[in-house]
Amino acid sequence: MADRGRPRGFDRDVALRRAMEVFWELGYDGASMSDLTAAMGINSPSLYAAFGDKEALFRAAVELYRHTEGSYTARALREQPTAYAAIEAMLRDNITHYTDPGLPNGCMVVLAGATYTTRNAAVREFLVEARRHTTADIRARLDRGVTDGDLSPDTDTASLAMLYSTVLYGLSIQARDGVSPGELSAAVDSALCTLEAVTR
Repeated sequence: MADRGRPRGFDRDVALRRAMEVFWELGYDGASMSDLTAAMGINSPSLYAAFGDKEALFRAAVELYRHTEGSYTARALREQPTAYAAIEAMLRDNITHYTDPGLPNGCMVVLAGATYTTRNAAVREFLVEARRHTTADIRARLDRGVTDGDLSPDTDTASLAMLYSTVLYGLSIQARDGVSPGELSAAVDSALCTLEAVTR
């Protein structure tokens, strides 16, 4: 009898979560296929059948990260009542996430493609685009703050969006380097002074 309809012998969601953690910790280039299959508890043929190649698996893992562990930024920008509160929550919530002892330090979208080679140009561009999207989301929230009247009408939202995305990504790198949550919070205090100056 053909086994066309036979279910996979593993939980796809669990396997993808484990792949995400490997990529998050080791980066795209640093994660070997043996690292991935060992963590996922499957063999290479099953990995290829379920997810496609390594790049396709990585893209799926990044999407999972953005909707789970990496969702703090979108949530803060969406839920906080003012632009200042949104930027502050974005930075402080991510410090907690980046330094969680039960998870790899830092942000997967910032760190997983830090090593650039011509072989992974498509992966690098995928991550660059994800980071650009975050900067655009930050600017949109600041623009909304101007419209709502909680930021001065002459606020340079483009520059501020670049500043706070740079701070956000820098926090990720510093967290991976072992900088303490307290030190990161002090840096955020200083960064928020710029936004305070245009808050009404």
